[in-house]
Amino acid sequence: MELYSAAADRYKKMPTRRCGKSGVILPQVSLGLWHNFGSSDSFDNARKMLRCAFDSGIFHFDLANNYGPEPGAAEENFGRIFKADLHAHRDELLISSKAGYLMWEGPYGEWGSRKSLIASCDQSLKRMQLDYVDIFYHHRPDPETPLEESMLALDHIVRIPPYSHRVPRVRWYSGYCYVSSSFAYRTITFYGRFSQIFLLD
Repeated sequence: MELYSAAADRYKKMPTRRCGKSGVILPQVSLGLWHNFGSSDSFDNARKMLRCAFDSGIFHFDLANNYGPEPGAAEENFGRIFKADLHAHRDELLISSKAGYLMWEGPYGEWGSRKSLIASCDQSLKRMQLDYVDIFYHHRPDPETPLEESMLALDHIVRIPPYSHRVPRVRWYSGYCYVSSSFAYRTITFYGRFSQIFLLD
């Protein structure tokens, strides 16, 4: 495929929206890589979609550690495309990923423990060939792990760089929790304690 040069008028094509009271600004349309970017899909087609999206003013790309198939394949393919086509535009991009659903064998391969979330984030960065992601989601409410543990793990991911990096893994992060009858009290408590940190206002 030919050398990529981004469209010069890309930011004239897509309106943007501010996320709440935060500094997060998103395009009106984002591109999620849940389907069409796995190991069973056409890599050339995936590359064309990402190029077209960026040329159209879409600068938010949303992934998760288990997106595929196979799990991890979407992040790996995104990493290859990012390195080839979008690396020079990293500071323009807002890249998000997530953890929580089954990714590897054993008790830490899913859910929301501190160990699982930190390991998942580090693995995602390697697959995507990135130094950091802009947003990292706790993707799945964990009925066994205290919500505070999961949220404080995200706080650690943002504040403390891994040993091999000079910058933190994540710039912003989110506690992505479904509010059901069983989670309502825990989520409200979490909101009250962490609303300023987690951009929930």
